Amino acid sequence: MNFLAHAYLSFNHPQVLAGNMASDFIKGKAQYTYPPQMQAGIKLHRSIDAFTDNHPATKRAQEVFRKDYRLYSGPLVDIIYDHFLAIDKAIFEPGALKEFSLQVYALLEAQSFYLPQRFLTILPYMKEQNWLFNYSTMQGIEQSLKGLVRRAAHLTDYATAFNLFTANYSYLQTCYDSFFKDVKYNARKEFEQLVL
Repeated sequence: MNFLAHAYLSFNHPQVLAGNMASDFIKGKAQYTYPPQMQAGIKLHRSIDAFTDNHPATKRAQEVFRKDYRLYSGPLVDIIYDHFLAIDKAIFEPGALKEFSLQVYALLEAQSFYLPQRFLTILPYMKEQNWLFNYSTMQGIEQSLKGLVRRAAHLTDYATAFNLFTANYSYLQTCYDSFFKDVKYNARKEFEQLVL
């Protein structure tokens, strides 16, 4: 999953949110240098990623991109899932996504003392460009796909991914719909084991 899903699946716990959002920037044994609740967020992030990668709906969604993007089909689907989460009216009522996004940025800034430097480098851009909210727009998804291609060692073309996304929009939404209730249930169980 991508940033919005990891934020949402932190269940409003500030230090779990910090660990969950920054987990990709924390490698190996470094995770044990963080406060216990932040370590719980790191573990939760990794559990969510493993569950996502192995879910049948995710595998179906990845097939849309696999021919052109091979191993990068997974990260592409992570971004696409954040779009469908952002527009999911069962989760975000009108106006709620913007409020949620601002709350996440404020909570992360309040935890900045604990966050790894590499994550702190991107946080101002995330807030200024409102990445979490912009997953709800087609332009925001296009920018996210551009960003993925820019960071990837072996990718140069984002336009094909965006065209595949728009051409298969309804199908990808059904994949999200099949998947998200399962990942939410699994993440909640994991959260309760780690934190409560």
